[in-house]
Amino acid sequence: MLNLAAVAQTLQQQTYTLPPDKLAKAIAYAAARNRLHFISAFYGFLVVAVVIAWRIGPRFRDVAERTTRRRIGQAYIFGALLVLATDILGLPTDLMGQRLALQFEQSVQGWGSWFWDWTKGEMLGVAATGFLLWVLYAIIRRSPRRWWVWFWLASIPMILFVMFITPVLIEPMFYKFTPLASTQPALVDAIGRVVARGGLDIPPSRMFEMDASSKVNSLNAYVAGLGASKRVVVWDTTIRKMTPDEILFVFGHEMGHYVLGHNWMLIASSCAVILVFLWLGFHAMRWALRRWGEQWRIRDVADWASAPVLMLAFAIFSFVSEPVTNSFSRMLEHNADVYGLEVIHGIVPNSPQVAAAAFQILGEVSLSDPNPSPFIEFWLYNHPSVSDRVRFAATYDPWGAGAPRKYVQ
Repeated sequence: MLNLAAVAQTLQQQTYTLPPDKLAKAIAYAAARNRLHFISAFYGFLVVAVVIAWRIGPRFRDVAERTTRRRIGQAYIFGALLVLATDILGLPTDLMGQRLALQFEQSVQGWGSWFWDWTKGEMLGVAATGFLLWVLYAIIRRSPRRWWVWFWLASIPMILFVMFITPVLIEPMFYKFTPLASTQPALVDAIGRVVARGGLDIPPSRMFEMDASSKVNSLNAYVAGLGASKRVVVWDTTIRKMTPDEILFVFGHEMGHYVLGHNWMLIASSCAVILVFLWLGFHAMRWALRRWGEQWRIRDVADWASAPVLMLAFAIFSFVSEPVTNSFSRMLEHNADVYGLEVIHGIVPNSPQVAAAAFQILGEVSLSDPNPSPFIEFWLYNHPSVSDRVRFAATYDPWGAGAPRKYVQ
């Protein structure tokens, strides 16, 4: 006789569901967040277009050139003025994003703290932009027709450097990190078993707990850094809201990114995208300056004032390429899910249901829409939908079928 209760329980374990009140809230949050994404993108285009049309760039250039004759000084003065102008004009959508996160209880950060983080981000942006402009325009002056490929080559060590310093210098400016062994010694021991099963050597000294709860309610864990700066980070919100077994799956997923070389794949793909963007930007800027350069008071491509034109081209290219880059990211995340399931098998009892439960909690806390539209999923999702992840995790069972595993035998 068919046990309907057992069937219903099995189906529930394989499906991401929300109670009616939370479902309505998740749908409303998804709609508002998706709408804001597209509004922010087009508003960003408008901001840079205004900077170009109102000849703000040439005014900043004149200030920089009157202040100093040294190119590096001009780069930092012009870059600081440009970053502050565009980011202050772009504040409305940033404020809307924080207000939305507070309204739907994704953020607990006060406005004073939020503005201080924004200010720190501006300081970092000014420092990075000044250096990039100095390098870029030095290359443009020396090679007006091939600058895009030479700057691309120069950008590769910059990307690697930023990835190396981010976990040790930049992220601690915004969050507090504590060695995981000092706060969760039992969890570190359990993680050690998963690490050993994966054939890796990740010492406890590279495992950290991040004080995410001071600013957000969402859950996460991640791998960051390169070489000596590589580390595994687990948010304290994840530790509080998931069981140790569920955290082990989350860790296994993140370890999968490390083992499968996803960081290097992302670096390679980012470099490829940047090369394409620079080539397109080279042609777009030449065409735009031939047509409107005199009207915009931009002398030539080597003029500091041409930077907003390149910024606008990059912003448009980045927006249009979102479906491609997000599709690649979804593939990597799915592969990490497979690795996570396989690496905890035999360590965590009933690992498929544990993984499905972890995704269920993740969806509940982050108010993930159970049924996103195909267009939104195609354009915006850099991870598979929570519904797809719950379904896959609950039904992935190569062991029961006697099938070979994909990554961990």
